[in-house]
Amino acid sequence: MTLAEILPYLLKGTWVTVEITLISIVLALLMAFLAGIARVSEHRLVRWIARGYVELFRGTSLLVQMFWIYYALPMLGVEMSAFTAGVLTLGLNIGAYGAEVVRGAILAVPKEQYEASIALNFTPLRRLWQIILPQAIPAMIPPFGNNAIELLKGTALVSLITLHDLTFSGQLLRNLTYQTADIFSLVLLLYFVIALFITGVVRLLERRLGVGLDRGGMAR
Repeated sequence: MTLAEILPYLLKGTWVTVEITLISIVLALLMAFLAGIARVSEHRLVRWIARGYVELFRGTSLLVQMFWIYYALPMLGVEMSAFTAGVLTLGLNIGAYGAEVVRGAILAVPKEQYEASIALNFTPLRRLWQIILPQAIPAMIPPFGNNAIELLKGTALVSLITLHDLTFSGQLLRNLTYQTADIFSLVLLLYFVIALFITGVVRLLERRLGVGLDRGGMAR
């Protein structure tokens, strides 16, 4: 097969990879903020629950988590599609890493800011929403970008739970044509293009939020 004939098959798998990546990023961000904020809660039980989630998903293999959610949960009466299982696993796994980013950024906000908001009699929610997060979020953007790239690379594992993603499509074509070098060179290139897009979005957010400009950071 020529490259022109191979590419359309790979693009079908690429679309599945893009869908999984985007939906998983949304779930990962949600989990990161929920668990990250819970990690600095004044309530001990809330902190323990959040820490349990973070340590569980950071301390076990992504592949094992995916197999457990897709193959073991149905035995406990919880069934879901391969797509849902893939998104759920990736979102929860990367969300656990993101939670530590959120926690670190919140703790990095100067103590005087907390004291000023308390002096102004702000409620804890208003303090978080209007004082803490606006200052903490810019610092989260670069590590969130790294997490998003890690998530993209992790999507290759969904081929092991029957999803026809980019990696699965490449492997299938290789088995049919034995054109290993051509096919996996294209697979490599397509992953790189997606990663480049994510990097571009992160850089745009960094510029919009002024990361490094008012913190004495190095110019990029």
